[in-house]
Amino acid sequence: MKRGVGGWRDRGIILWYNKVVKNWSTDTSRLEKNKTAFAVWRLEQLINFGLEGEKIDIKELRTHWGILDIDPFKRKFLSLFV
Repeated sequence: MKRGVGGWRDRGIILWYNKVVKNWSTDTSRLEKNKTAFAVWRLEQLINFGLEGEKIDIKELRTHWGILDIDPFKRKFLSLFV
């Protein structure tokens, strides 16, 4: 199967890598020592990879909004609430 022009899309296959990718290599015990870094990392993980039943604290989101590295479409959506 060719992956060239229209390769995977023509066959109706869509890869949702953001649904399964997790940042497993992060040492959270070291991150927890720096409250700001841990809060930013946790928010980015929740927003980019799914909430899994958790809720985002809107105050914390507003506090770290300017430095979050999140998907542009999710940023645009969340900006409605921030």
